[in-house]
Amino acid sequence: MNITLTRRAALAGALALPSLARAQPARPVRLIVPYPPGGITDLVARRVAAALGTLQGRAFVVDNRPGAGGNLGAEIAAHAAPDGNTLYMGFAGTHAMNVSLYPKLNYDPVADFTPLSLLIESPLALTVHPSVPAKTLAELTAYAKANPEALAFGSSGNGGASHRALELYKAAAGVPILHVPYRGAAAANTDLLGGKIQGMFDTLITAMPNISAGAVRALAVTGRGRAALLPDVPTMAEAGLPDYSFYTWLGLLAPAGLPAAERDRLVAQIGQVMRDPAMAAWCAENGLEPRPSSPDEFAAYMADETERFARFVKETGMRIE
Repeated sequence: MNITLTRRAALAGALALPSLARAQPARPVRLIVPYPPGGITDLVARRVAAALGTLQGRAFVVDNRPGAGGNLGAEIAAHAAPDGNTLYMGFAGTHAMNVSLYPKLNYDPVADFTPLSLLIESPLALTVHPSVPAKTLAELTAYAKANPEALAFGSSGNGGASHRALELYKAAAGVPILHVPYRGAAAANTDLLGGKIQGMFDTLITAMPNISAGAVRALAVTGRGRAALLPDVPTMAEAGLPDYSFYTWLGLLAPAGLPAAERDRLVAQIGQVMRDPAMAAWCAENGLEPRPSSPDEFAAYMADETERFARFVKETGMRIE
């Protein structure tokens, strides 16, 4: 055996190892979504994940972890390594309301997370099954009061946007409507279409196909102004509840302890994604309002929402069924 050639071969193999290591594909980023597929949280997450994956040149995998009003997904994200490989799609439930709804959380919405950016805000539509004898919000309110056991409204889950919007309506109008929580908006809509429940406050991104098909009737929208997708549908304020205004929101967070350089890189990329004309067009088509922000702005936004919802829970007596 030629010892010199053997040594040269071994040396060449050793020198090749770093190159091979560098050639390995980057580890995928896990984006934890606290709801099942099909709702606004999942749909926005998949759109944003695809765009961020293109910018970073690596895969972004959406990991749906529904349960306990979003608390299950938040807990998993809170305990993940702060290395930029795990992100969390936060919403008002896990990062504003659940601290007032649940006696104990297995995560701290503030201390366990690094805020990155607010993503979107969205009004909801009040939709009812065609069998409900009401063509306006005033008629629905009158019918609910006259028939206190006739109406059951679904929601995407306890503490979710559709639940909060319903409780606000019940408190503002003084109507007795049963709340039926589901594991996501898709499941609630299935029962609404089948007439098993009579109504639902739903985001436009999931409600519009059913409204357009005539499968449900939109009586009002919850925003400050009329929705571009439903120009003939009044706001809740226009329809008789002057103080009613409600939006849901979504934002991206990472586990606490994320290095500042990685945080700043992600924030810049998120801003680039949310300000892209293609994203703006997609949001407009689905009744969403882009709201990219700085981490400090997002943290302040969540603090304000937490305080507001604490008052909301106290005033409405909202509870977990």
